[in-house]
Amino acid sequence: MNVHSVKRGRPAEGDKRRQILDAALRVFAERGYHGTAVPDVAKAAKVATGTLYHYFDHKEQLVNAVFVDAKHRLRAALLGDANQLTGEQWFKELWRRLAAFARAEPDAFRFLEMQDHTPYLDAKSRAVEIGVLMPLVAAGEKLRAVRGGPPVDVAIALIWGAFVGITKAARLHYIKLDDKKLDQAAEACWRMIAPAPKG
Repeated sequence: MNVHSVKRGRPAEGDKRRQILDAALRVFAERGYHGTAVPDVAKAAKVATGTLYHYFDHKEQLVNAVFVDAKHRLRAALLGDANQLTGEQWFKELWRRLAAFARAEPDAFRFLEMQDHTPYLDAKSRAVEIGVLMPLVAAGEKLRAVRGGPPVDVAIALIWGAFVGITKAARLHYIKLDDKKLDQAAEACWRMIAPAPKG
């Protein structure tokens, strides 16, 4: 830690980087990648634009750092042992964890739900994306292990799409989303992807 920075009331180097990442997440979540300029982020972070460039060479490097940071937080929220759960139990637990993450980290969730990440993601971000999908892959495998069910990639797309859809509708005030409606949505989504009973 930089003792002089602390004495003068300025954040230390690591804290300043964190300050920039947090501000960038808020701005990207609100305006999207293409609607955000580096000076906007610097202003939100309360640092000079030159200071921001000390940590990140360009906007693409900054947004990748924000993406990786947000994905790591999502992964931590989704981690859990599914060994003792049925397919339906694991699905509902995954849904519950997604809901908890969306409530606790609304900016991170809103940023991650955006569909235009692909053009600017670098190799590190793509690797993190794959790593974060692993808990969802486990959920899909659970579904298939019961009595078939949809292919894992289809199940993941349906789960994520359904959850993002209702969360976005609530944010835009199309629906009022409370715990009861979240549970009802989970039930409906489960019926959509649950394997059909045999016989």
